[in-house]
Amino acid sequence: MAVWIPVKCPHCHSTEVSKFGKSARQKQRYLYKNEECPYRTFILDPSYPGRKSEIKQQITEMTLNGSGVRDIARVLKVSHTTVIKELKKRPKTESSQPKAVGDSKT
Repeated sequence: MAVWIPVKCPHCHSTEVSKFGKSARQKQRYLYKNEECPYRTFILDPSYPGRKSEIKQQITEMTLNGSGVRDIARVLKVSHTTVIKELKKRPKTESSQPKAVGDSKT
């Protein structure tokens, strides 16, 4: 008895995908047929944990709780460069941006 599980795009959640060969680590690669999605291909189960969205979310949460870059890398078992790159992608909050002097109207 075969069970069919629909493959969904991890970005746009579309089921319009087709097989697109194998990666260097022999993982199945998929191609998007949805033209509106900004990405072209994906792998369902990436080998490197730093590519998973759960890990990326944990990096942000641990940073907000005051953990350092190397501490985060050690706990999540990813490279410290992965942590730094992920933090650079995150938008800055308004409270962290300096305000210009003299811009207030009184």
